[in-house]
Amino acid sequence: GNRLHGERPDYVAQLTQVIQTTLDRGGNVVIPSFAVGRTQELLYLIRHIKENNLVKNHDGFPVWVDSPMAAETTKIYSDDMTDYYDEKTLELLKSGVNPIIFDDLNLSVSSDESKMINFDETPKIILSASGMCEAGRIRHHLKHNLWRPECTIVFVGYQAVGTTGRIIVDGAEEIKLFGEPIQIKAEIVQLKGSSGHADKDGLLCWIN
Repeated sequence: GNRLHGERPDYVAQLTQVIQTTLDRGGNVVIPSFAVGRTQELLYLIRHIKENNLVKNHDGFPVWVDSPMAAETTKIYSDDMTDYYDEKTLELLKSGVNPIIFDDLNLSVSSDESKMINFDETPKIILSASGMCEAGRIRHHLKHNLWRPECTIVFVGYQAVGTTGRIIVDGAEEIKLFGEPIQIKAEIVQLKGSSGHADKDGLLCWIN
């Protein structure tokens, strides 16, 4: 309540640059993302990037959503929710475009599917929960990608003090995962302003 988010940044441009640079290096883009809402927002942006061929020379790059809850939530968004969509989204639906589903999107539910993601050497995007890296499958993906300088870890939400995500964002050179020290060599990127919470003006608007 004591701050303003400011103008919404151009997330498409920021994300496109991160994906392009990382795939050019042969690395993975790993995004710790909250399963409900934030993951689907990112899928919306990635679909736009793919649809408009904004990332060059990497046609058909795979995108994995590795979270049972996020996978289920994504399916809910794909059901009939027209009463909740804005005009832009309704226009997409009328033209036959699903706003958050696209070719090369993979939803991982089982633990075996999750493990296979890191055995596949194809450069890819991995969205996994939890958003602050405190639990869940994201910790496995960090273990496999944090030490690789060709990879990028993209933080798209607030990181509370003391959480694994905050420690990484604050510039730690090493972190312990599953009792094992992991060197942090990957590029660390934080998309500023990508909070799911209302700011001062948003709260005042709501309370009024």
